[in-house]
Amino acid sequence: MHIEVVGRGPALVLIHGWALHGGVFAPLVERLQDQFELHLVDLPGHGYSREDPTALRLPHVVNAIAAATPPAVWCGWSLGGLFALHGAAVVPKVRGLVMIAATPRFVRGEDWPHAVEPAVFAQFGQDLAQDYRGTLERFLALDAMGSEHARQELRTLRAALVERGEPAPRALQEGLALLENTDLRGALPALRKPSLWLAGQRDRLVSARGMQAAADLAPDAQAQVIAHGGHAPFLGHADIVAAQLRQFVVESSRLSVDSTG
Repeated sequence: MHIEVVGRGPALVLIHGWALHGGVFAPLVERLQDQFELHLVDLPGHGYSREDPTALRLPHVVNAIAAATPPAVWCGWSLGGLFALHGAAVVPKVRGLVMIAATPRFVRGEDWPHAVEPAVFAQFGQDLAQDYRGTLERFLALDAMGSEHARQELRTLRAALVERGEPAPRALQEGLALLENTDLRGALPALRKPSLWLAGQRDRLVSARGMQAAADLAPDAQAQVIAHGGHAPFLGHADIVAAQLRQFVVESSRLSVDSTG
């Protein structure tokens, strides 16, 4: 698995969303590399890890990331949030958790109303087989939709999609299955790591209400809503997201040192 390391300081692992790669975090790298050691993951089947045969399953991927990175705060965006949350729950050296536009469950249920209909991800999976590039384009449009900087964010996402080569169809299907079927809510009450939940006010895929509901399940969590932000707030509102990450990583690193010292 390809993991790019940039900068010096407390470690922060960044895990991207469906169909993209670690390069999508460039706005955060620009703002944080002077203060933190950033570990930018390309998930199996994505970016420079396109030929990595590792199954896109929570234990497989989390174990691989943990083996290749130092003690760190893990930050996951969208699909990447499932890996970050699972890592925070099972990997001792994960010092804290940041969820950007991500929840423990992405689909709606009777006891989880603030999410998308289950058929959404299933339909994307069916469409991939018939119109691969068109389906990716529609998903990127959803990522940007609603943000006050939607046009610029969509241009950035389109460029990032092909910057390191197109993602492997196998990995895309596995990622959609994770989004459709995973429910990690049960891990939150026992989570013994601080967590930060950053929601976009105008996100069309992950609602701010859903993220607040998830944060309410964790014992040491804080939730913030980025005004006018969409599903990729680190693009159009990079200064705000970077500031939130900066404060959280510093505090988490300090707490970790205090607890072990």
